[in-house]
Amino acid sequence: MSFRTKLFFIFLVTVLASVTVVAWGVTRYTRNAFEEMDTQRTAALIAQFKKEFAQLGEEVTHRVETIANAEVTIRAAIVLEQPNANVSLLVNDAKGAAQEQGLDFVQFATADGTVISSAQYPAHVGFKSDWVTATKDWRDSSAFLKREELPDAAALSLSAVRTAPVVDKPFYVIGGWRLDQNFLASLVLPEGMRALLYRNLEQGFVSSALTDVTGDVKEADRFEPIIEKIQKQPASLVETLQWTPDPASAETFHAMPLLGRNNELLGVLLVGSSRRELVLLTRRILEMASAVGAAALLIGLFISWWISARITRPVRELARGAREVAGGRWDTRIEVRGPDEVGQLAIAFNDMTRTLASQRERLVQAERVAAWRELARRLAHELRNPLFPLQITLENLQRAKSLSKEQFNEIFHESTATLKTELANLNTIVGRFSDFSKMPEPQLQRVNVNEVIRGAVRLFEPQFHPVGKPAISAELYLLESLPEIEADPDLLHRALQNLILNALDAMPAGGTLTLRTSARDAGVRLEIADTGQGLAPEECSRLFTPYYTSKHHGTGLGLAIVQSVVSDHGGTISVSSDAGRGTTFRIDLPHRPPNRPAAPKKETPAPPPQVRASTAG
Repeated sequence: MSFRTKLFFIFLVTVLASVTVVAWGVTRYTRNAFEEMDTQRTAALIAQFKKEFAQLGEEVTHRVETIANAEVTIRAAIVLEQPNANVSLLVNDAKGAAQEQGLDFVQFATADGTVISSAQYPAHVGFKSDWVTATKDWRDSSAFLKREELPDAAALSLSAVRTAPVVDKPFYVIGGWRLDQNFLASLVLPEGMRALLYRNLEQGFVSSALTDVTGDVKEADRFEPIIEKIQKQPASLVETLQWTPDPASAETFHAMPLLGRNNELLGVLLVGSSRRELVLLTRRILEMASAVGAAALLIGLFISWWISARITRPVRELARGAREVAGGRWDTRIEVRGPDEVGQLAIAFNDMTRTLASQRERLVQAERVAAWRELARRLAHELRNPLFPLQITLENLQRAKSLSKEQFNEIFHESTATLKTELANLNTIVGRFSDFSKMPEPQLQRVNVNEVIRGAVRLFEPQFHPVGKPAISAELYLLESLPEIEADPDLLHRALQNLILNALDAMPAGGTLTLRTSARDAGVRLEIADTGQGLAPEECSRLFTPYYTSKHHGTGLGLAIVQSVVSDHGGTISVSSDAGRGTTFRIDLPHRPPNRPAAPKKETPAPPPQVRASTAG
C-alpha cells in the first residue's frame, strides 16, 4: 500500500471515527437521560400510589369507625349482650351500613368472631372469622389488604376493623373497598405510562386476575414470568416486554408486591413505561448521524485526496530520484518547492548527489587501486612459496656441473622432479586466480539437488577411509519429495565440492559429515555440517572474504567461489559454528534465479517420501 493510500485511508477513518464517536456519545447520553427520566417518573408514580393507597386506607378506616360509633351499631351490640338475643333481627344491618358509608364490604361479628351480618356474602352468616379475634385491640390499627370471599369468587379489598364502644364484649365491624380497575383509574399517569393490578388470590398464575383501567389486559399471559418471580420472591423487580419485533413496541414494567397483614402476597402493582419515545429518538439520532457521516465521507474523500496528493507528490519525486541515483545517474536533481521540511529534504538530497558525483571518480579509482594492490599482494604471497624451491633447485644444478657424471645424473633427476612439482603448483595457483576472476554465468536447467549431493559425496568416498588415518562417516538426510529447482548443476557440484573438502580438512581426527535437504516456501535448503573443532565468531565473519583462509595451505578462494555461485543463483549462504563441536553451512536456493529466463521443463515421476541414507566411504 502506497504512502498516499495510507494517508487517504487514515483521513477517512479519522472522519468516520469522529462521526461514530459523536453519534455513539449522543445516543448514550440520550438513553441515559431517558432512563433517568423514566426512573423518576416511575418512582413518582409509585410514591403517588403509596400516598393514595394510604389516604384510601385512612378513608376506609374512618368510614368503618363511623359505622362502629353509629347509634344503630351500638344498639345492636347492646342487644347481643342480652340473654337469648334474636340475632336474625340484625342480618340486614351490614348491608344498610355499607350503602350508607359507600363501602363495598361490611360485616358484623360477635366477640367470638361469629359473623351475624354480611353485606357482600349473606350466606356467610354464622361462620367464624378467627383472625378478627386474634387482635385484642383494633383501635390504633390501620387499613390492610385482605382476601374477601364472595359467593361467586374472591376479591381483593382494602379493609379496616373497629369495635363498637360502650358495650362490655367486643362487637366487630369489618369494612372495606374493592381494589379493581376503578382504583387504577384514580391514579393520574403521565403520557406513555400505564398501571396494572394483579390479584394474587389463587395458586399459580391466573390471567383473568390481571386488570387495567379497562378491565381486560391483552396478552395477559406475557406477564406470567414476572408474576411467578414475585410469587417465589416477593420483592420489587424491573422487566422489559417487547410486544412485536419492532423495538419501539417494548415496554418496561416496574412490579411492586402488595402484602397482607401477615406479609402474604395478595397482589402485584405493575407500572409500565413505553420505550417508543426512546427508540424513535435513537433512530432519529442514528439517521442524522448517518446523513452527517455520508456528507463527511464525501467531503473527506475530496479533502483527503487533495491533501494526500499534495503531501506525497514531493515524496514520490524523492523516491524517483533515489532510484535514479541507485541506477547510476549521479547527477539527478530534485525540484525544491518551498522552505518546509520536504523542501529541506530535497535540498539535502541535491547536496548529497552533488557530493556523490564529485567523489564518485575518486572512490572508483581508490577501489581499483586497493583491489589491484590486494590482488598483487596475494598473488606475490602465493607465488613466493613455489619460487623458493625452484631457486634452490637451479642452484643445485649449477653446482652439480662440477660433479661426476653419476652424481650429476642423480641430482639432475631429483631436480627435474622438484621443478615439475613446483611448476604444477604454480599452474594450480594461476588457475585458481583465473577461475575466480571469470566465474561463468549459470546455465540453468531443471536440477534435482539430492542427485547433485549424491554425486559430490561419491567423488569423495575414497577419502572417507584413507589408509593410516581416522575414518570419516557421511550421513545423508535427503528429502526425497524435494522439488526441483532451476540451476547450473556443474556450478552447484563445484560449490558442494569446496564445502565438502572444507569439512574434511576440518576433521583431521575423523568425525561425521552430515548433509541434509529440506523444502522452503521460496525454494530449497542445503545443510553441510562437520564435527570438527569449529570456528571463532571472528573467523565466521571473514570466511567468505576472498583470499582469507585459516589453513596452512590454500588460496582462501574456495568459500569465496561458493558464495559467488550461490549469489549467481539468487540464493544466500550462512555459517554457524560451535567451538569444539563443529561447523554448519546453510544454503538457501530459490526455485528459479531472479531476472533469468526459465529453464525448459521436463516430466519427472512422483518421488517417494523422505528417507535417511548413511554412507561410510
